[in-house]
Amino acid sequence: MSELSEEQINKILQGISIPPQPQIMVDLQMEQVMPDPDINRIAELIKQDVGLAGTVLKVVNSQFYGLSNEITSIQQAVGLLGMNSVVNIVNGISIKSSMTDDTIKSLTRFWDSAMDVAMTSATIAKQVGYSYPDNAYALGLFHNVGVPLLMNRYPNYLEVLEESYSGGYNRIIDFENQQLNTNHAVIGYFTAKSWNLPKVLCEIIADHHNCKRLFSKQAIENDQTTLTCILKMAEHICGTYKVLGRQDEDFEWQDIGQMVLEYLGFNDYDLESFKETFAELGISPNNYGLS
Repeated sequence: MSELSEEQINKILQGISIPPQPQIMVDLQMEQVMPDPDINRIAELIKQDVGLAGTVLKVVNSQFYGLSNEITSIQQAVGLLGMNSVVNIVNGISIKSSMTDDTIKSLTRFWDSAMDVAMTSATIAKQVGYSYPDNAYALGLFHNVGVPLLMNRYPNYLEVLEESYSGGYNRIIDFENQQLNTNHAVIGYFTAKSWNLPKVLCEIIADHHNCKRLFSKQAIENDQTTLTCILKMAEHICGTYKVLGRQDEDFEWQDIGQMVLEYLGFNDYDLESFKETFAELGISPNNYGLS
Protein backbone atom coordinates (compact mmCIF):
# COMPACT_ATOMS: atom_id res chain seq x y z
CA MET A 1 0.00 0.00 0.00
CA SER A 2 1.15 3.55 -0.66
CA GLU A 3 2.31 5.62 2.27
CA LEU A 4 0.29 8.58 3.49
CA SER A 5 1.68 12.08 3.16
CA GLU A 6 1.84 14.37 6.19
CA GLU A 7 -0.98 16.46 4.68
CA GLN A 8 -3.22 13.40 4.29
CA ILE A 9 -2.51 12.31 7.87
CA ASN A 10 -3.33 15.78 9.23
CA LYS A 11 -6.62 15.74 7.33
CA ILE A 12 -7.55 12.31 8.71
CA LEU A 13 -6.65 13.33 12.27
CA GLN A 14 -9.06 16.28 12.22
CA GLY A 15 -11.84 15.75 14.73
CA ILE A 16 -10.01 13.02 16.66
CA SER A 17 -10.27 14.12 20.29
CA ILE A 18 -9.97 10.94 22.36
CA PRO A 19 -6.55 11.24 23.99
CA PRO A 20 -4.34 8.14 23.94
CA GLN A 21 -3.06 6.59 27.15
CA PRO A 22 0.27 8.20 28.08
CA GLN A 23 1.96 4.88 28.87
CA ILE A 24 0.91 3.39 25.52
CA MET A 25 2.42 6.43 23.75
CA VAL A 26 5.68 5.99 25.68
CA ASP A 27 5.82 2.28 24.79
CA LEU A 28 5.10 3.04 21.13
CA GLN A 29 7.77 5.71 20.96
CA MET A 30 10.29 3.36 22.58
CA GLU A 31 9.47 0.68 20.00
CA GLN A 32 9.83 3.20 17.15
CA VAL A 33 13.42 4.08 18.09
CA MET A 34 14.55 0.45 18.27
CA PRO A 35 17.09 -0.50 15.55
CA ASP A 36 14.53 -2.91 14.10
CA PRO A 37 10.98 -1.88 15.22
CA ASP A 38 8.52 -4.78 15.49
CA ILE A 39 5.30 -3.97 13.63
CA ASN A 40 3.45 -6.76 15.49
CA ARG A 41 4.43 -5.23 18.83
CA ILE A 42 3.23 -1.83 17.58
CA ALA A 43 -0.09 -3.38 16.50
CA GLU A 44 -0.50 -5.01 19.95
CA LEU A 45 0.05 -1.64 21.67
CA ILE A 46 -2.36 0.20 19.36
CA LYS A 47 -4.94 -2.53 19.96
CA GLN A 48 -5.02 -1.57 23.66
CA ASP A 49 -6.01 2.05 23.08
CA VAL A 50 -9.42 3.32 21.94
CA GLY A 51 -8.26 6.55 20.29
CA LEU A 52 -5.26 5.02 18.50
CA ALA A 53 -7.17 1.94 17.34
CA GLY A 54 -10.07 4.05 16.10
CA THR A 55 -7.76 6.34 14.15
CA VAL A 56 -5.89 3.47 12.50
CA LEU A 57 -9.19 1.88 11.43
CA LYS A 58 -10.44 5.24 10.17
CA VAL A 59 -7.34 5.58 7.99
CA VAL A 60 -7.35 2.06 6.58
CA ASN A 61 -11.10 2.19 5.86
CA SER A 62 -10.88 5.63 4.25
CA GLN A 63 -11.47 6.30 0.56
CA PHE A 64 -7.71 6.77 0.15
CA TYR A 65 -7.24 3.01 0.28
CA GLY A 66 -10.50 2.04 -1.42
CA LEU A 67 -10.78 -1.38 0.22
CA SER A 68 -13.85 -3.41 -0.73
CA ASN A 69 -14.41 -4.74 2.83
CA GLU A 70 -14.31 -2.76 6.08
CA ILE A 71 -11.54 -3.87 8.42
CA THR A 72 -11.98 -4.28 12.18
CA SER A 73 -8.72 -6.14 12.93
CA ILE A 74 -6.05 -3.76 14.23
CA GLN A 75 -3.32 -6.28 13.32
CA GLN A 76 -4.56 -6.41 9.73
CA ALA A 77 -4.94 -2.61 9.54
CA VAL A 78 -1.39 -2.00 10.79
CA GLY A 79 -0.05 -4.62 8.36
CA LEU A 80 -1.82 -2.93 5.43
CA LEU A 81 -0.74 0.60 6.39
CA GLY A 82 2.90 -0.30 6.90
CA MET A 83 5.38 0.88 9.51
CA ASN A 84 6.00 4.42 8.23
CA SER A 85 2.34 5.41 7.90
CA VAL A 86 1.49 3.95 11.33
CA VAL A 87 4.42 5.77 12.99
CA ASN A 88 3.35 9.05 11.33
CA ILE A 89 -0.24 8.60 12.55
CA VAL A 90 0.91 7.85 16.11
CA ASN A 91 3.23 10.85 16.12
CA GLY A 92 0.45 13.06 14.77
CA ILE A 93 -1.82 12.04 17.64
CA SER A 94 1.00 12.47 20.15
CA ILE A 95 1.51 16.09 19.07
CA LYS A 96 -2.22 16.81 19.45
CA SER A 97 -2.52 15.25 22.88
CA SER A 98 -1.69 17.21 26.02
CA MET A 99 -3.46 16.18 29.21
CA THR A 100 -3.46 17.32 32.81
CA ASP A 101 -2.99 14.80 35.62
CA ASP A 102 -6.67 15.20 36.56
CA THR A 103 -7.77 14.32 33.02
CA ILE A 104 -5.52 11.25 32.99
CA LYS A 105 -6.92 10.13 36.35
CA SER A 106 -10.53 10.52 35.16
CA LEU A 107 -9.88 8.75 31.86
CA THR A 108 -8.15 5.79 33.50
CA ARG A 109 -11.54 4.32 34.43
CA PHE A 110 -12.64 4.53 30.80
CA TRP A 111 -9.40 3.08 29.37
CA ASP A 112 -9.34 0.16 31.83
CA SER A 113 -12.98 -0.66 31.20
CA ALA A 114 -12.68 -0.49 27.40
CA MET A 115 -9.69 -2.83 27.29
CA ASP A 116 -11.23 -5.36 29.69
CA VAL A 117 -14.56 -5.45 27.83
CA ALA A 118 -12.78 -5.82 24.47
CA MET A 119 -10.73 -8.84 25.59
CA THR A 120 -13.71 -10.43 27.33
CA SER A 121 -15.99 -9.90 24.31
CA ALA A 122 -13.49 -11.57 21.98
CA THR A 123 -13.15 -14.54 24.37
CA ILE A 124 -16.93 -14.99 24.69
CA ALA A 125 -17.27 -14.71 20.89
CA LYS A 126 -14.84 -17.60 20.44
CA GLN A 127 -16.63 -19.60 23.15
CA VAL A 128 -20.01 -19.31 21.38
CA GLY A 129 -18.47 -20.06 17.98
CA TYR A 130 -19.03 -16.57 16.56
CA SER A 131 -17.09 -16.32 13.31
CA TYR A 132 -15.70 -12.79 13.68
CA PRO A 133 -14.05 -12.34 17.10
CA ASP A 134 -12.24 -9.23 15.76
CA ASN A 135 -15.67 -7.56 15.45
CA ALA A 136 -16.49 -8.52 19.04
CA TYR A 137 -13.13 -7.11 20.19
CA ALA A 138 -13.69 -3.85 18.27
CA LEU A 139 -17.21 -3.50 19.68
CA GLY A 140 -15.93 -4.03 23.23
CA LEU A 141 -13.18 -1.46 22.73
CA PHE A 142 -15.36 1.20 21.10
CA HIS A 143 -18.85 0.73 22.57
CA ASN A 144 -18.38 3.51 25.17
CA VAL A 145 -16.31 5.81 22.97
CA GLY A 146 -18.85 8.58 23.64
CA VAL A 147 -17.86 8.68 27.33
CA PRO A 148 -14.48 10.49 27.04
CA LEU A 149 -15.93 12.86 24.43
CA LEU A 150 -18.72 13.88 26.82
CA MET A 151 -16.22 14.09 29.70
CA ASN A 152 -14.32 16.59 27.59
CA ARG A 153 -17.49 18.57 26.84
CA TYR A 154 -19.19 18.57 30.27
CA PRO A 155 -17.16 19.00 33.50
CA ASN A 156 -19.87 17.16 35.50
CA TYR A 157 -20.30 14.29 33.05
CA LEU A 158 -18.92 11.56 35.33
CA GLU A 159 -21.48 12.49 38.01
CA VAL A 160 -24.25 12.32 35.38
CA LEU A 161 -22.96 8.92 34.20
CA GLU A 162 -22.87 7.52 37.74
CA GLU A 163 -26.44 8.65 38.39
CA SER A 164 -27.46 7.06 35.06
CA TYR A 165 -26.31 3.67 36.36
CA SER A 166 -28.13 4.04 39.69
CA GLY A 167 -31.14 1.94 38.68
CA GLY A 168 -33.65 4.77 38.94
CA TYR A 169 -34.27 4.99 35.19
CA ASN A 170 -35.75 2.75 32.55
CA ARG A 171 -32.53 2.89 30.50
CA ILE A 172 -29.03 4.09 31.43
CA ILE A 173 -29.19 6.73 28.68
CA ASP A 174 -32.45 8.28 29.97
CA PHE A 175 -30.82 10.43 32.66
CA GLU A 176 -28.10 11.58 30.24
CA ASN A 177 -30.78 12.61 27.74
CA GLN A 178 -32.61 14.49 30.48
CA GLN A 179 -29.51 16.35 31.68
CA LEU A 180 -27.54 16.86 28.45
CA ASN A 181 -30.03 16.41 25.59
CA THR A 182 -27.71 13.72 24.26
CA ASN A 183 -26.02 10.55 25.54
CA HIS A 184 -22.80 8.56 25.15
CA ALA A 185 -24.44 5.95 22.90
CA VAL A 186 -25.48 8.54 20.31
CA ILE A 187 -22.10 10.32 20.43
CA GLY A 188 -20.41 6.92 20.18
CA TYR A 189 -22.47 6.04 17.11
CA PHE A 190 -21.40 9.17 15.22
CA THR A 191 -17.78 8.69 16.26
CA ALA A 192 -17.76 5.05 15.13
CA LYS A 193 -19.39 6.12 11.86
CA SER A 194 -16.73 8.79 11.31
CA TRP A 195 -14.09 6.07 11.85
CA ASN A 196 -15.70 4.00 9.08
CA LEU A 197 -16.43 1.08 11.39
CA PRO A 198 -18.81 -1.55 9.96
CA LYS A 199 -22.47 -0.50 9.98
CA VAL A 200 -23.49 -3.32 12.35
CA LEU A 201 -20.99 -2.12 15.00
CA CYS A 202 -22.16 1.50 14.67
CA GLU A 203 -25.79 0.43 15.13
CA ILE A 204 -25.01 -1.68 18.20
CA ILE A 205 -23.06 1.21 19.76
CA ALA A 206 -26.10 3.46 19.20
CA ASP A 207 -28.44 0.92 20.80
CA HIS A 208 -26.33 -0.82 23.42
CA HIS A 209 -28.40 0.59 26.29
CA ASN A 210 -31.67 -0.07 24.48
CA CYS A 211 -31.26 -3.78 23.89
CA LYS A 212 -34.46 -4.94 25.57
CA ARG A 213 -36.18 -4.28 22.28
CA LEU A 214 -34.10 -7.12 20.78
CA PHE A 215 -36.04 -9.47 23.04
CA SER A 216 -39.45 -7.83 22.74
CA LYS A 217 -40.25 -10.52 20.19
CA GLN A 218 -38.50 -13.81 19.65
CA ALA A 219 -34.82 -12.87 19.44
CA ILE A 220 -33.78 -13.26 15.82
CA GLU A 221 -30.43 -14.92 15.27
CA ASN A 222 -28.32 -12.36 13.47
CA ASP A 223 -25.01 -10.55 13.85
CA GLN A 224 -26.52 -7.59 15.69
CA THR A 225 -28.30 -9.67 18.33
CA THR A 226 -25.35 -12.02 18.84
CA LEU A 227 -22.80 -9.21 19.16
CA THR A 228 -25.07 -7.19 21.46
CA CYS A 229 -25.50 -10.19 23.77
CA ILE A 230 -21.74 -10.84 23.77
CA LEU A 231 -21.13 -7.18 24.66
CA LYS A 232 -23.70 -7.07 27.48
CA MET A 233 -22.32 -10.27 29.02
CA ALA A 234 -18.76 -8.89 28.78
CA GLU A 235 -19.80 -5.58 30.36
CA HIS A 236 -21.39 -7.44 33.26
CA ILE A 237 -18.39 -9.74 33.81
CA CYS A 238 -15.98 -6.78 33.68
CA GLY A 239 -18.14 -4.73 36.05
CA THR A 240 -18.77 -1.67 33.86
CA TYR A 241 -21.58 -0.81 36.31
CA LYS A 242 -18.91 -0.50 39.02
CA VAL A 243 -15.94 0.90 37.04
CA LEU A 244 -17.86 3.63 35.21
CA GLY A 245 -21.17 3.66 37.08
CA ARG A 246 -19.77 3.38 40.63
CA GLN A 247 -22.65 1.07 41.63
CA ASP A 248 -22.63 -2.11 43.69
CA GLU A 249 -25.42 -3.65 41.60
CA ASP A 250 -25.69 -4.15 37.84
CA PHE A 251 -29.28 -2.98 37.39
CA GLU A 252 -29.19 -3.26 33.60
CA TRP A 253 -28.05 -6.89 33.81
CA GLN A 254 -30.84 -7.66 36.30
CA ASP A 255 -33.23 -6.50 33.58
CA ILE A 256 -31.79 -8.34 30.57
CA GLY A 257 -29.27 -10.87 31.91
CA GLN A 258 -31.40 -14.01 31.70
CA MET A 259 -32.45 -13.19 28.12
CA VAL A 260 -28.82 -12.61 27.13
CA LEU A 261 -27.63 -15.87 28.67
CA GLU A 262 -30.47 -17.84 27.12
CA TYR A 263 -29.80 -16.38 23.67
CA LEU A 264 -26.09 -17.29 23.87
CA GLY A 265 -26.86 -20.77 25.22
CA PHE A 266 -25.46 -20.18 28.71
CA ASN A 267 -26.88 -20.45 32.23
CA ASP A 268 -26.03 -18.88 35.61
CA TYR A 269 -23.48 -21.60 36.33
CA ASP A 270 -21.67 -20.83 33.04
CA LEU A 271 -21.68 -17.13 33.92
CA GLU A 272 -20.06 -17.81 37.30
CA SER A 273 -17.42 -19.97 35.59
CA PHE A 274 -16.67 -17.12 33.17
CA LYS A 275 -16.37 -14.68 36.07
CA GLU A 276 -13.91 -16.96 37.87
CA THR A 277 -11.84 -17.48 34.72
CA PHE A 278 -11.58 -13.77 33.99
CA ALA A 279 -10.90 -12.94 37.66
CA GLU A 280 -7.84 -15.22 37.41
CA LEU A 281 -6.73 -13.07 34.45
CA GLY A 282 -7.14 -9.93 36.56
CA ILE A 283 -10.47 -8.88 35.05
CA SER A 284 -13.06 -8.42 37.77
CA PRO A 285 -15.26 -5.62 39.15
CA ASN A 286 -13.76 -6.42 42.55
CA ASN A 287 -10.48 -4.88 41.35
CA TYR A 288 -12.13 -1.46 41.54
CA GLY A 289 -13.09 0.14 44.82
CA LEU A 290 -16.09 2.45 44.99
CA SER A 291 -15.22 6.00 45.91
